[in-house]
Amino acid sequence: MAANIVTRRGTLVQDPPLVQKLLNSPLAGLLWLPLRIWLGWQWLEGGWGKLANPKWVQTGEALKGFWTSAVAIPEGGRPAISFDWYRTFIQALLDAEAYTWFSKLVVAGEVLVGVALILGAFTGIAAFFGGFMNWNFMMAGSASVNPLYFVIAVGLILAWKVAGYYGADYVLLSWLGTPWGRKPAPKTDAAIGELEPVR
Repeated sequence: MAANIVTRRGTLVQDPPLVQKLLNSPLAGLLWLPLRIWLGWQWLEGGWGKLANPKWVQTGEALKGFWTSAVAIPEGGRPAISFDWYRTFIQALLDAEAYTWFSKLVVAGEVLVGVALILGAFTGIAAFFGGFMNWNFMMAGSASVNPLYFVIAVGLILAWKVAGYYGADYVLLSWLGTPWGRKPAPKTDAAIGELEPVR
């Protein structure tokens, strides 16, 4: 069921039918499936490559180098980080030598997001954390593929109910439910396959 609102004048505002189908129809899960698996593979491949690199999983030197170049303010031109508050945040992490443990977190995050998306397990949550990493990479001045990954992640977050329908979420969501509860599905008329009106 799509989220609808009623305005102060009593007008019912609904999502467009196409949006309702993309975000709520189990058949739309077939559309999200290749995007979900592709994005998951990108995350898994990126994280897996870092697992064998001691500069990522032991010393954190790779992340330190990225952060150092991100906070640098060139004499001419624009700095990589556009927002002073974010530059201050990254500089504080550098000063605290947080790269020694944060790099391990980045690697684990990339691998876990990749595996979860490929399996379709907790798809909305995995996409959120993947998108959050993309957002941070972009804030640090690294556009690269991050805008594309971020857009797909936002789509998967919005379509969380069906994006993992052809995956582990088919079982997980019905078994675990959601923190805000669940309602029984409306009864269907087997002969015509239509939903009974809610009373």
